Amino acid sequence: MGKVIVEKKGPVAIIKMNSPETLNALNTEFLTEIDGALDKIDADRSIFVAIITGTEKAFIAGADIKYMMKLSAVEILEWAQFPGRVISRIEALRIPVIAAIDGFALGGGCEFCMGCDIRIASTRAKFGQPEVSLGIIPGSGGTQRLPRLVGEGRAKELVYTGKIINAQEAERIGLVNKVVPPESLMDEAMAMAEQICAQAQIAVQQCKRAINAGMQADLKTALDLELQAFSICSSTEDKQIGMGAFINKSKEKKFIYR
Repeated sequence: MGKVIVEKKGPVAIIKMNSPETLNALNTEFLTEIDGALDKIDADRSIFVAIITGTEKAFIAGADIKYMMKLSAVEILEWAQFPGRVISRIEALRIPVIAAIDGFALGGGCEFCMGCDIRIASTRAKFGQPEVSLGIIPGSGGTQRLPRLVGEGRAKELVYTGKIINAQEAERIGLVNKVVPPESLMDEAMAMAEQICAQAQIAVQQCKRAINAGMQADLKTALDLELQAFSICSSTEDKQIGMGAFINKSKEKKFIYR
């Protein structure tokens, strides 16, 4: 995989998008490599958290405009479904995914990081959905995930104006969880990943399933989903280990799913 590097550090997988000459612009070849990296991670049950990151100048600067210009209306509609499928796959991955964002996260790049569970940005990160300036609209979830994250009014402002915001503004409106200096970005992402890895993994994965499914449902259905996930966790050995450690005031917990 030339433009996508997968590295494993214990139970944490790091996917590095590494095409600095194109600012990680999305095209079919690049998306195919990202999809292949997800195949590897999904097949490895010893991985508990994935971190997706880019290069110093760009997480993903957007779609490859020169590539898109060559496509007919039918071809571009077919192509546009590819990034959407990959982003939805990240969102539905059984494990938590952290986006560590440096540089530009524009258009498809912003949509990519919104498909992740948690977003940590460097102080030099930039976010936006500038598609209207190109005569198109966000086509990989920008009009849908952005309102769910930042609210309808703020999302409409960003999408209608196509403006680009800095990391501090992205944190203020709830688009990112945390902003850190560039030199601390991967350390912060790894620290959060390790904190997640220390928990009971069946419970973590059931939390992700319940939150993701519940966000698309009415409250009653969502509460039923939560109760179902709670029931699954209650039948695990991890519950006995975690509760036993709490009762015995022990900090040592050796959860089974390791």
